[in-house]
Amino acid sequence: MAKKKQKPSVKRQKDEKLSLGDLLNEDIVSKLKNTQQQLKEEEQKKQEEAIERQREERRQREKNKSFEELLEESSLKWSDFK
Repeated sequence: MAKKKQKPSVKRQKDEKLSLGDLLNEDIVSKLKNTQQQLKEEEQKKQEEAIERQREERRQREKNKSFEELLEESSLKWSDFK
């Protein structure tokens, strides 16, 4: 008996070309994209708030430095002004 060669079915080829977006309902895809956009915006907002909080903390630390700390950070030397 001779073996028959099987031709790839047309249905299998069509299934391979379909993507996940094609299989899902358009409403579901749009909801997922909206949710993704919202999550990106929330993450960006959190990062901006964290940066702003760090700036405020740095400003407060600078504001509350003692005279000794300010003097130590200064690059001026009294001998230059003799």
